[in-house]
Amino acid sequence: MDEAQYQKGVEQFAQMVGREKIDALREKFQALSPDFERLVMGTIGGEVWNRPGLDLRTRSLCSIAVLAGLGRINALELNIRMALNNGASREEIVETFFQVAVYAGFAAAWDGLTRADEVFRAIDAEQNA
Repeated sequence: MDEAQYQKGVEQFAQMVGREKIDALREKFQALSPDFERLVMGTIGGEVWNRPGLDLRTRSLCSIAVLAGLGRINALELNIRMALNNGASREEIVETFFQVAVYAGFAAAWDGLTRADEVFRAIDAEQNA
């Protein structure tokens, strides 16, 4: 991947997670593996999230459904926060878990709803601090 694609991905993630949080996200991935961070930023942010055809809100809701269905709780938390930044409402996020319940199981939806509730509470606490 070239540097332009990587930077495009960093910019996309900065928009989705918030400029004040992008450095912490990148550092979290870099601590695991610098190569992993470059792939996440460049491939996921620089290519997938920048594709035409779906708006960011829709991509976020799709991502939440898939991540919940697969039980990927760490990525789910990040994607719930990004969905809110991408224009999804809390109600739409909760409603997405009803789709998860039908197609991936009630346990997956329950886990997802639990994580969403935790994220919503954390955001409320951050805003009230």
